[in-house]
Amino acid sequence: MTEQMAAITRRDFVGKATAAATFSIVPGFVLGRRGKKPPSERLNIAAIGCGGRAQANLKGLATENFVALCDPDESRAAKAFEQIPKAKRFRDFRKMLDEMDKQIDAVVVSTPDHTHAVAVMMAIRMGKHVYCEKPLARTIYEVRQIMKAARKHKVATQLGNQGHSSDDIRKCCEWIWDGAIGEVREVHAMFSGSYNTIALLDRIREVHEVPSTLDWDLWLGPVPFRPFHPFYINGGWRRWTRFGTGGIGDFACHVLDPSFWALKLGAPVSVEAETKNYDPVKHAETWPPASIVRYEFPARGDMPPLKLTWHEGGLKPPRPEEMGPMDKMPDTGAIIVGSKGKMVHSSHGAGGVRIIPREKMKEYKQPPPSIPRVQGHYEDWVEACKGRRPAGSNFDYGGPLTEVALLGGIAMRRPGIKLLWNGKKMRFTNDAKANEYLSYKYRRGWKL
Repeated sequence: MTEQMAAITRRDFVGKATAAATFSIVPGFVLGRRGKKPPSERLNIAAIGCGGRAQANLKGLATENFVALCDPDESRAAKAFEQIPKAKRFRDFRKMLDEMDKQIDAVVVSTPDHTHAVAVMMAIRMGKHVYCEKPLARTIYEVRQIMKAARKHKVATQLGNQGHSSDDIRKCCEWIWDGAIGEVREVHAMFSGSYNTIALLDRIREVHEVPSTLDWDLWLGPVPFRPFHPFYINGGWRRWTRFGTGGIGDFACHVLDPSFWALKLGAPVSVEAETKNYDPVKHAETWPPASIVRYEFPARGDMPPLKLTWHEGGLKPPRPEEMGPMDKMPDTGAIIVGSKGKMVHSSHGAGGVRIIPREKMKEYKQPPPSIPRVQGHYEDWVEACKGRRPAGSNFDYGGPLTEVALLGGIAMRRPGIKLLWNGKKMRFTNDAKANEYLSYKYRRGWKL
């Protein structure tokens, strides 16, 4: 190692992404991709949220150094506390970031949707690199503010849509750009699940004692106060509009990712939802049992206008005639319809992609890879934190993708109305009620 390289401090090493050129020639073994990394080359990370999805994030970043763990629910955090005993423990992420500011390089946010924005924004403003679970935020206003702050503070960011780092999503893009199925004007996406709790609506007024292991006030964060109910915790929050963003908020950032990237979608000009067994007033606390959401996207460069349809809750598009008897419609995935053929991908772009029918897939001469492959989603972010190229699903990409998901959720709450969307002005031009869902007033003591 040269004297110049030896003089690089750990903080210089994990500097801002704007210093990418400085490290672009550093060989892979210096960045720790081979074997165990020395302490000087590991990120010091703080985890906000330690249960549920956080377990995968902690495992995925096990090569780095977790110095602090934070969760208002000690019961949910118990496993993480046991796994990383040396990390300092907190309930309030604000206290954690204030107290350990100089000891933290990066932050991983794995909380329920309603606290993503406040945690992410505080970390960004303190100059910390951020990895955040999808969706990026609960409201479009929050997404816009996060994107703006990330650019201003020049931090490395990554949305937790892991399929974005797969080889399959890259193949999907490369084949479409190669003209494998011609011009694409139509996409049908589907998610088989349903985040509906209509049957429980009459029970949420029940009085329940808050568990001694849970700080309910901190768990609520910025949303208006409501009494504790066990329905809300342990993942149940996804089913309630005050805390979660429904099935479309949970899965669209996965399922729509291949189309969003390959077809350079950006913002739609309209969105309209058709719901099943759902009254948006009577059932306002939860999400529809089943929905179909129709988006219209304008032409993009040499790509024609596109209609994208989201099917949720077991609803599916018609089975393509190109599918043979051995082909199975994906439970969660998409059909991309081109002028010269169709493509199908499962899950979130990492579950396989193929051209149908099978004969056409066999005949297709795949183009050489044109999109750089990455070692993994977490590794992609870690490299960005250390000054290499920006992560693939950084907030400039993941933010607009999240907005598409959130627009679909808003349409579900205004079923039967074709909502006209002006992305630049961040408003619906024909429905004042829909605009009310773009943001909300935080409780006292919380700020973005």
